[in-house]
Amino acid sequence: MADRTEETLRKAAIVGVVGRTNAGKSTLVNRMVGEKVTIVSPVEQTTRNTIRGIVEDSRGQLVLLDTPGLHKAVGPLGKLLNGMARASSAGVDILLVAFDGAHEPQLEDEGWMRRVAKEQPEKCVFVLNKRDRSPFYETMFRDLWKDVLGDSCRVPSAELKRKDSSEGNAPSAKRQAPIWVTACGVKPGGCDELLDALYDLAEPGPALFPDDIVTDYPRKLAIADVVREKLIQRLHDEVPHEVGVLVDDLDEREGRWNVAVTIYVNRPSQKGIVIGQRGCNLKAVRMSAGPELSDMFGVKVNVELWVKVEPNWMKNPRLLAEMGYLGAER
Repeated sequence: MADRTEETLRKAAIVGVVGRTNAGKSTLVNRMVGEKVTIVSPVEQTTRNTIRGIVEDSRGQLVLLDTPGLHKAVGPLGKLLNGMARASSAGVDILLVAFDGAHEPQLEDEGWMRRVAKEQPEKCVFVLNKRDRSPFYETMFRDLWKDVLGDSCRVPSAELKRKDSSEGNAPSAKRQAPIWVTACGVKPGGCDELLDALYDLAEPGPALFPDDIVTDYPRKLAIADVVREKLIQRLHDEVPHEVGVLVDDLDEREGRWNVAVTIYVNRPSQKGIVIGQRGCNLKAVRMSAGPELSDMFGVKVNVELWVKVEPNWMKNPRLLAEMGYLGAER
């Protein structure tokens, strides 16, 4: 009986991790999970898929949905990623909005605050990341939230009543105000306060995933993300936004996996940049991606890379679906 009581007291929650690009969402997710489940870089649009990271401890299980960062969209893929980011805030148990506390609030930060003020999620956490930096703009973010709340209070009361009635919501006054915490995703223990806040908000319930996995992200998409991360690190600001990565084949032999990967670019000139002089860029990507993938999957991984020019690949529904951007998985 004691074991059953302990099981029922364990908590579970799905947490939507949102915010503008470069707020450090992926770094926070990796820190909370305890290992790398999502790629990280200072380049916009690094995270292009919604990735589930799973936190398991004695208190229960948190399923973290790391999402594309909201940014000023350029082109069809940018608009698609923004749509994914906005949609990810729906249907979660807890909404976690990440802000880059090392920089003054940006337009996208205000946009997320206004969305929270309008939609009034039942459980919401505002996390100011990068608290190890100086200056740290906590006061400026809190003041912005007060201004946003002041604007929302000027909405006619009759309109608010109609909204609550039409959506079947409880009166707005009963909604819980966002909880503010600070964090540092790059340091051990830097997310302890954040995890405490999330578990405090979580409800008792059964685990949603087995307790021995840290992500249910498909292998092919995870491999493609690691390759794309290495490309971003190598290419910097030259062509990363117009590069797509697709795993064509994954041969899972015992003791050794062979992976065939195609890198898509829009123009012939970009192909040369990606390949590099005498293939130096592709060699560097292969040499860095292979060991990381081997550590990730616990088996030797050999990566073969090809570069293909596919004009307007970002408008190709088949490729977008195969890369996971339209919800399809290979």
